[in-house]
Amino acid sequence: MNSAEEPSAKRPLAMSTEVEVKYTKILINNEWVDAKSGKTFPNINPCTGNNIGDVTEGDKADVDLAVKAAREAFKLDSPWRSMDASDRGLLINKLADLMERDTDYIARLETLDNGKPVKDATGDVGLSIKCYRYYAGWCDKIQGKTIPIDGDFFCYTRHEPIGVVGQIIPWNFPLLMQAWKMAPALCCGNTIVLKPAEQTPLTALYVGALCKEAGFPPGVVNIVPGYGPTAGAAISEHRDVDKVAFTGSTEVGHLIMQAAGKSNLKNVTLELGGKSPNIIFADADLDHAVETSHFALFFNQGQCCCAGSRTFVEESIYDEFVRRSVERARKRKVGDPLASDVEQGPQVDGEQFSKIMSLIDSGKQEGAKLECGGERHGNEGFFIQPTVFSNVEDDMRIAKEEIFGPVMQILKFKTVEEVIERANKTQYGLAASVFTKDIDKALRVAHAVRAGSMWVNTYDVFRCNAPFGGYKMSGVGRELGEYGLQQYSEIKTVAIKVTKKNS
Repeated sequence: MNSAEEPSAKRPLAMSTEVEVKYTKILINNEWVDAKSGKTFPNINPCTGNNIGDVTEGDKADVDLAVKAAREAFKLDSPWRSMDASDRGLLINKLADLMERDTDYIARLETLDNGKPVKDATGDVGLSIKCYRYYAGWCDKIQGKTIPIDGDFFCYTRHEPIGVVGQIIPWNFPLLMQAWKMAPALCCGNTIVLKPAEQTPLTALYVGALCKEAGFPPGVVNIVPGYGPTAGAAISEHRDVDKVAFTGSTEVGHLIMQAAGKSNLKNVTLELGGKSPNIIFADADLDHAVETSHFALFFNQGQCCCAGSRTFVEESIYDEFVRRSVERARKRKVGDPLASDVEQGPQVDGEQFSKIMSLIDSGKQEGAKLECGGERHGNEGFFIQPTVFSNVEDDMRIAKEEIFGPVMQILKFKTVEEVIERANKTQYGLAASVFTKDIDKALRVAHAVRAGSMWVNTYDVFRCNAPFGGYKMSGVGRELGEYGLQQYSEIKTVAIKVTKKNS
């Protein structure tokens, strides 16, 4: 353990006493209800491993009730279906207003539940608000077309809501992923049954309370906390759910696609895992490349689907890049995520902690050089030291598998064509980046690497008006931007016989 880590490692973490938890039940029809089974589950504080408090555990019976409520709210001529599109936008903007009012509380609640530094959680609140406001503006701008088909007909298209949408969100960005899912779905006029991750249900439930306060009609937004194999499976398999949107692991993405196929062939959007290449050429601004690559990997405790988790560095600058990266990692402040100077909090739970430590062990065993870190940080909670491996080869587990933790792997390359081939040699295709001052080289790599997002001399640039999604086994469909609206609407063609057509 380096000296920068020692003070916070020895300080007790008792965050749960500093943030009040207000909502722990299921939200159906704008009412807070217990599970039909009466079950609850513990909500663990990742800083301490202790129970924050029990949360209602929904399962199939509760999902059935939530879907029934959502279907009722979606009925023809219901208040939600007959509402002016501009008024839908006003409701979504009202939700954003309430989130803005409660920014500090929501950020601290997210930090309590997820463990991310409060400054990062505050950023997530701001990005979520922007996402809701962006889609609020789209509500009365979704338009069809008139089409001059042959014959005496008047033909036009309508963009209609899909219906009841099931949404299953992850634990790494609970609040932001809720916004990415709910905002476009509500914009298009759908109703929602949402399941937050069992590790991090608290901010999703609080946003549900704000939806009620904002004035969304009963049944439009329903939230069912619970476990994936029960509540999540019930949403994916439900024959009265018209679409399911999921962010999470590729493994679970397979199960959701299978469930959709075995039930009603529901529309599916998936944002899944990644093993994203981050390519550093010798002509890059080295200080900038080192700092940005550090951010690309370690941000959010490394718990990012698009983390720059395969850092390819050109041979002539490899040793210097490794040296500076290790120096930066050793300076990374780990500790109480409510402290303003902390850069890294705990991993989300014990299962993720154990998985990451196992992969660190595999890196040591397979011959990678452990430059720093590699151990538990402190003596409570799920903290891991910032870890850097050099001399990593493509066939090592740490170079192939999604670690989802604060573990940087640095690989060496010689030529442009070589690194493009190696970058594409993966089942994933979520994101990638390249650092170089040569525009031709940058464009060559940007257009050749098969990934849904490509960053040049930067990393993790997300804006609500630009689409995000993956190639290959990193997902299906796109979220955000105008493209995101396509995932939540059906296109209907209407052709009307007329007596005589004129141009």
